Amino acid sequence: MSHPPSHVEPLIVSVSGLRGVVGAALTHDVAVRYVNAFAATLPPGPVVIGRDGRESGPALAAAIASHLTRLGRDVIDCGPAATPTIGVVVRDRQAAGGVQISASHNPARYNGLKLFSSAGRVLTAAAGQKVLEGFESLGMPQPCEGKARLGRVEVHDGAAAHARLVVGCVDAEAIRRRRLKVWLDSGHGAGSRVARLMFAALGCDAVIEGGEPDGRFEHEPEPTAANLAGLLPAIAASGADVGFFQDPDADRLAIATADGRYIGEECTLALAVEAVLARTPGPVVVNCSTSGMTAAIAARHGVPCHVSKVGEANVVDEMLARKAVIGGEGNGGVIDPRVVLVRDSFIAMALLLERLATEGTTVATMAAGLPRLVMKKSKVDLSPALRGPGLAVGLERIEAAFDGATVSRLDGLRLDWNGGWLLVRASNTEPIVRIVAEAGSDAAVEAAIAKATAALA
Repeated sequence: MSHPPSHVEPLIVSVSGLRGVVGAALTHDVAVRYVNAFAATLPPGPVVIGRDGRESGPALAAAIASHLTRLGRDVIDCGPAATPTIGVVVRDRQAAGGVQISASHNPARYNGLKLFSSAGRVLTAAAGQKVLEGFESLGMPQPCEGKARLGRVEVHDGAAAHARLVVGCVDAEAIRRRRLKVWLDSGHGAGSRVARLMFAALGCDAVIEGGEPDGRFEHEPEPTAANLAGLLPAIAASGADVGFFQDPDADRLAIATADGRYIGEECTLALAVEAVLARTPGPVVVNCSTSGMTAAIAARHGVPCHVSKVGEANVVDEMLARKAVIGGEGNGGVIDPRVVLVRDSFIAMALLLERLATEGTTVATMAAGLPRLVMKKSKVDLSPALRGPGLAVGLERIEAAFDGATVSRLDGLRLDWNGGWLLVRASNTEPIVRIVAEAGSDAAVEAAIAKATAALA
């Protein structure tokens, strides 16, 4: 894969984590300084470290572990591990917190850090703000001379515990009886570690592509239709009942039918919500950029669907407040509190396999039963003109262009009208402005995106 020049790409730091081009904006010193600020906010106890398989991960993990042990912290090193697995380990081992080294869906030249609280979830916005303030105000940490003890490093594999939790949430015996064949692309990230164990426990015949967590991406890692087009024919060729695609840290899932038709990340949460509500009706939480399919399914089951700001931490906060039975984001991130309060591709796969087994249906049939809506996601580079006050002015121009729409400023700008909606917001993880629209037809969505883009420019 070719990569554009990285010299203009700044370090992206927010309350949800840190991300940047390795060797440019993101260096070992920067990572250590960020983790030092994080450690200063933690209670006593060990810190869990994991990584998503990128080539830059081992060196970053070693630098972070070395600093934490010099602070007197014990380190639980999970090696290549899915992001939700880190949440499971933090909670099960009663650790003070966790650090996942991952740039999620970003290209290979990136890496980043995602932080976990002792509850085994990503930091709340308030906790993340404290880390951010410490990172921006503190200089490079000095060696901790005279420390009473150096921390120890323990190597730990949390994959088996994670797989057991997921299998325990579904009708495993029904899945075993169906003897499903599964095709999975782990994208040379960390997802295969739990997936192999889970599929074996569920009696599935699994074909796993990109199973080595070595970061040698064969396609751009975000699981979108364009990035995965070259892999889709392999699903039908394998004779699988379903095709799954994970991002490198395995917190997001995209799905394809047995004949290799990509049904999209937005369908992942909707199909999982249908599975959970059929057995356990209760409140649902999504973020404000998630497809209206999930809200329609919740209404069908007579339960409320609450909306949060974009961001995993915001969804989890709202899930806890609403006592939600399921939640997540339309980027393919399903959060099931029975497993862990982290987006988890494995519970998403297991819930779909359960439906295939117990309903005797197909992925194509399930997808056809979803509410019929058209969504398009676009993005605009965050140019100097759109930084700071410039973006606020641009949002005002967009609001004026959609006269008569209902306006929400919960997160960026969301406009709702009869039969459609539009969301415009700055990304927390990339130097871009995201524009998302959904309506009943391609033409209506294209028109909304074009109008918003023109007004923003």
